[in-house]
Amino acid sequence: MTLLARLITEGKTALHIGGEWAEASDGGTFPVVDPATEETIAEVASGTEADGIAAVAAAHAALGPWSESAPRQRGELLRKVFEMLMERERDFAELITAENGKALSDSIGEMRYGAEFFRWFSEEAVRNRGEMYRSPAGDKRIFVIDQPVGVSVLITPWNFPIAMGTRKIAPALAAGCTVVLKPASDTPLAALALADLFAEAGCPPGVVNVVPSRRSGPVVGAMLADSRVRKLSFTGSTEVGRTLLEAAAARVLNVSMELGGNAPFLVLADADLDAAVAGAMQAKMRNAGEACTAANRFYVADPVADEFADRLSQAMAALRVGPGMEPGVDVGPLINATTRDKVAALVEEAAAGGTVVTGGRAPKGKGYFYLPTVIKDVARSAGILTTEIFGPVAPIVRFHDVDDAITQANDTATGLVAYLYTRDERKGLEVAERLETGMVGLNRGLISDPAAPFGGVKESGLGREGSHHGMREFLEPKYVATNW
Repeated sequence: MTLLARLITEGKTALHIGGEWAEASDGGTFPVVDPATEETIAEVASGTEADGIAAVAAAHAALGPWSESAPRQRGELLRKVFEMLMERERDFAELITAENGKALSDSIGEMRYGAEFFRWFSEEAVRNRGEMYRSPAGDKRIFVIDQPVGVSVLITPWNFPIAMGTRKIAPALAAGCTVVLKPASDTPLAALALADLFAEAGCPPGVVNVVPSRRSGPVVGAMLADSRVRKLSFTGSTEVGRTLLEAAAARVLNVSMELGGNAPFLVLADADLDAAVAGAMQAKMRNAGEACTAANRFYVADPVADEFADRLSQAMAALRVGPGMEPGVDVGPLINATTRDKVAALVEEAAAGGTVVTGGRAPKGKGYFYLPTVIKDVARSAGILTTEIFGPVAPIVRFHDVDDAITQANDTATGLVAYLYTRDERKGLEVAERLETGMVGLNRGLISDPAAPFGGVKESGLGREGSHHGMREFLEPKYVATNW
């Protein structure tokens, strides 16, 4: 029996609150659609405002015992969940592909990456050290202890149904917080399966609660207005992030946000083109381009622009497009028709001033598919350069001067990640310092690592996830003044 079938058979497509599975208070459900077939694969409970408040109450009731539990105990639970996830890697990967559509190879990669957050933070759980140091006057000692911020509302997107949840749940639990997870309504099944796994691992009731809902705004708004909630961690679009920040401001909540990106990919004239194309394929085509870290704009030095475009086009054209569960498929469908149509419109406008080298259309038939696409000589005014594409499309712009390329790369309100290829390490580091992003991939097309601080600048967010910084987002320092 597949994991999806087991969730449906055992009634675990419901809300998970206080260790129990329950239908929505009004009995409402919503469909989960397979993007490859456009068919409904499950009906999931659609939480109400009352359900959100019930989850907050459960998390609050569990907070005291959990925050006071031994750090080693919390770490051992996270380690156990990591091991269980790895044992069931294939089952979870198939579930991700069923609801998200991505190729099974991408789902397996997500599983391994997402599970690693549990292992990393199982080790970080015992490293909440605090500080003690001598005052400048020399007559006192200053004590600082870091305490869990409290009940945390976690909101995750659809593009990485497991990894975006594990990246938030793991540090929160390691710090001693309890959580209410609101997964994206396009992909709630992986989050529900994860809640079931936590219960099986022996997680105390109320520590991890999951409330899927098609009424995200009202449900999240009700939770953020509850005085028992002290933390909001959100991954999603900058537009939704602004709305949530306004709601959080009313109660001065502790907020972490990983928002939109518009990643530039710079190829300097001296770059190793074999490495640059391989890196571009990683940075662009992971998850079919549906990633906030996806390379969105390619700025290529004029002497190598044509050759780079040709090589990238050959690599993109060789990818096999189809349902994610089929053997050998590299690129699955996009998440829904709205996303596919948005990508198609961006390509049509960019093609009017540039040249489509490969792709440039949606194949006929069922499913939200779009062919891997390369457009070279894109006009600098094209809308595709100012919009997060979230699809398998690589627009290429030529540049003659590195300073000009950096100016173009920085000409955006967002600043999550940038990529840069050059054989000159010193030049690469100099350019990396000038790029206005929270992360830079220098001669690397894949930068995500649970041990590294993930996050952006400008309108790409607040705070960091991963590394030791990730747990600090769920801790607040308390200064204890003494006479010693």
